[in-house]
Amino acid sequence: MNPRTLTPSMSLLLAFEASARHQSYTRAAEELSLTQSAVSRQVQALEELLDVRLFLRKGRRIELTDAGRLYMREVGAAIASIRNATLQAIAYRSGGGNLNLAVLPTFGARWLMPRLHSFYAANPSVVVNMHSRIGHLDLEAAGMDAVIGVGNAELPGLICHRLLEEVLVLIASPDLLRRHPVESPRDLGSLLLLRVATRPNVWREWSDAYEVPLRGVYPGPIFELTSHLIQAVATGIGVGLVPRCLIEEELASGKLVMPFDLPYASGMSYYFGYPAQKAELPSVATFRDWLLARP
Repeated sequence: MNPRTLTPSMSLLLAFEASARHQSYTRAAEELSLTQSAVSRQVQALEELLDVRLFLRKGRRIELTDAGRLYMREVGAAIASIRNATLQAIAYRSGGGNLNLAVLPTFGARWLMPRLHSFYAANPSVVVNMHSRIGHLDLEAAGMDAVIGVGNAELPGLICHRLLEEVLVLIASPDLLRRHPVESPRDLGSLLLLRVATRPNVWREWSDAYEVPLRGVYPGPIFELTSHLIQAVATGIGVGLVPRCLIEEELASGKLVMPFDLPYASGMSYYFGYPAQKAELPSVATFRDWLLARP
């Protein structure tokens, strides 16, 4: 096959992409600062090059064919990536740009978000786009520049910076403890012990660390997100073991309490990581320096 058929010119692709988005040659022409007839001719030239019908003409209206929708899905994403790459390249002049950050949902909401105002105050030219992710992530395939994750070692394949150690603490609602007083850690076994799906053995690990036999344990519900577990504890469903860094506000307000001061270092830490080729990207470098300089 002729390589030209597989790599249409950018002018043809831009005319097609704008027309597909707007479902209108007229609106596409306004966006591209061309005449309506010029856009129509470029789309027709693309169809002739591919030998595929991309649009159905219905009077003054146009609609994508099935082939057109499939083509738009790929071409639209490719053009968006090119535009983003161009913005990143331009950003080198000002040290700004966009940062596509993958982050654990609860850590992002409860630890990172309350601190971001200080980042934006110091770095108004950088925009952090947060994307909630759980588990292993292929950053390149996901279109991410960097990630904040948790593990017992540095995140594989990435340059990593340790942010903080994970320390789990016991939490309960004051109302639950009024209804079901506990006089010693052993009494926790009479309550529902809540867990997150990624830490199914956390209560056994904690009880082994403190040599606290939890007899007559009532297995509680399992939650996918730590934020859901925290909410369940706050409503008095049961007790939980959660990272202290995620509940400082609730502890300060008294919404949650620690029935016993028995912290457990899980052996995990939170890391900021990014591929080596992203190390000099202004948005990554700026965000990294801010994270590592925070008090």
